[in-house]
Amino acid sequence: MSSLLLAVIYLSFVSLGLPDSLLGSGWPTMQKDFGVPSSYAGYVSMSISFMTIVSALIAPALIRKLRTNHIVTGSILLTVLGLIGFSLSKSYAMLFLFVVPYGLGAGSVDSALNNYVAKHYSSSVMNFLHCFYGVGAMISPYIMSLALTKAHWNDGYRWTAYIQSGILLICLLSAPLWRKRADAEDDSEENAAGILEALKIRGVIPTLIAFFSYCAGEATCFLWTSSYFIGTKTISAQTAAAFGSLIFGGLMLGRLISAFLSNRLGDRLLIRAGIAVEAVGILLIFLPFESFVPAAAGFVITGIGMGPVYPAIQHMAPENFGKQNSAAVIGLQMASAYIGSTFMPMVFGLIQQAVGIGIMPLYLSVFAVLNIGLLEFAYRRIG
Repeated sequence: MSSLLLAVIYLSFVSLGLPDSLLGSGWPTMQKDFGVPSSYAGYVSMSISFMTIVSALIAPALIRKLRTNHIVTGSILLTVLGLIGFSLSKSYAMLFLFVVPYGLGAGSVDSALNNYVAKHYSSSVMNFLHCFYGVGAMISPYIMSLALTKAHWNDGYRWTAYIQSGILLICLLSAPLWRKRADAEDDSEENAAGILEALKIRGVIPTLIAFFSYCAGEATCFLWTSSYFIGTKTISAQTAAAFGSLIFGGLMLGRLISAFLSNRLGDRLLIRAGIAVEAVGILLIFLPFESFVPAAAGFVITGIGMGPVYPAIQHMAPENFGKQNSAAVIGLQMASAYIGSTFMPMVFGLIQQAVGIGIMPLYLSVFAVLNIGLLEFAYRRIG
């Protein structure tokens, strides 16, 4: 029964990743249909992110009142509604009606599942969990590609909604598995801390800024890696576009490796080792070789180093701040993550426009130093 429940949790994280890559892969065609500039994708993406931040902040209150499986099923239902809404949209303005369920469906389930796994499972399970998010995020571009080849972009959203509906049905049928857990009574946290209480806990604020810094670097790599190769190396646009997946592949590999090492090394040592590996990768990107090979290897190594950081910070929340506070702390961490990943790639865009995209390794270095420095400071505050 425990293994079946874990499979359902992993499947729920696949559902979390599925909607995240659709807009980017479908936008070139959507933009032409709507007759708007290509830059307008940013407004849709930021609106979804804003609703996700709101959802992450209200997650602790939901976790106090509801069981995790109820939050999961409700959140997946919201994303199904958002996906169907996008598939029915006939104009650019209509998309903004459906960014509300689209975004709200992500933050709460992310916080709830991270909190549940952090409290009830090992660090290894947490790393595997975040690998399954990547599975969902990798599947959806292929769904959209198939839709653009065989049908229309609307069908990409519709087909993804069908898959989400299947996962929703499995989650509904899994309700007895959640009830049968020996510690199921701990899943409802009536006496858990709220957001304001959590902010007062020693070490929480530097941890939030560290989490913000991590996600700022990660999201900057997601958005600007291809542009970095075009701007600094002699390389075709097609090859550079393929290199955009290097950091993502590194992340997946890093989390897979960490899943096998984390129980032996522990979360703190894993974070320190990960950021050390990330530093090596950033150095390779920075070195002024004409060949693109060292930089390509550098982005993969940077991703491998980043891989364990996000899951490990989440998994440490109950140990560092107490189980009764972990839901609120993780909700705040998720909000910090989405703020960093939403705004800091845009900030880098403005900086590189002024001084050149070659500044990217230095930009990543600043956030890596902030990440490890603030985490170490938080560890000392926690004692």
